[in-house]
Amino acid sequence: MLSLSGSGEVIGAALILIGAVFSLISAIGNVRLPDVYTRSHAASKSSTLGVLCALLGTLLYFLISDGYFSIRLILGIFFVFLTAPVAAHMICRSAYRHHVPLAEGTVQDELKDYYMENENMELDSEDQIDVTEIESKPLATD
Repeated sequence: MLSLSGSGEVIGAALILIGAVFSLISAIGNVRLPDVYTRSHAASKSSTLGVLCALLGTLLYFLISDGYFSIRLILGIFFVFLTAPVAAHMICRSAYRHHVPLAEGTVQDELKDYYMENENMELDSEDQIDVTEIESKPLATD
């Protein structure tokens, strides 16, 4: 029968292995998926889950085998969950606003009407600027 220390090693190793598998799935998704939007989804969702499992496995290993609770691992889990989805959302939003094309197989673009309305409202509320005038001016060089 496994002792408490041995079971901590098994649980920790299993969670770290599961985290590595999710990270591998994330890497495959980044290579195989067609556009920035689906790649961002793969990178944020599965890699966040992979990091969670790896850090949780490490936390449980040290907690069970050595009796050591690491606040650094808890903070690592917290900040990964806080920053990864927000970063993925901001990257996709920036890509969409800069007219990065969707994949050819995309069936529905739900944001198109929303951004068209809001961009028109912003232009109506501000003074209209002649874009051709700005683009035709040469840049000053030193």
